[in-house]
Amino acid sequence: MTYDNTNRGAVWKAKERKTDKHPSHTGSINIEGIDYWLNGWVGTEQGKPSMTFSAKPKEAKEAPQSNDQEDIDSSIHF
Repeated sequence: MTYDNTNRGAVWKAKERKTDKHPSHTGSINIEGIDYWLNGWVGTEQGKPSMTFSAKPKEAKEAPQSNDQEDIDSSIHF
């Protein structure tokens, strides 16, 4: 039986944190079958402990490449 990690994730304390802008925790999460890098910051919000997160896809989608010059050249008729 294989383990299904869909809609689950985890973070661990970051090993190398150079400034407060760097995440205090890093890890990954899977949401609906898509893997994301997960970063977390420990802080306080309204006097209470809090943790905020950001997520970024592990495999960034590539923008479709277009050769604009070729499109322009083919539309000009001499």
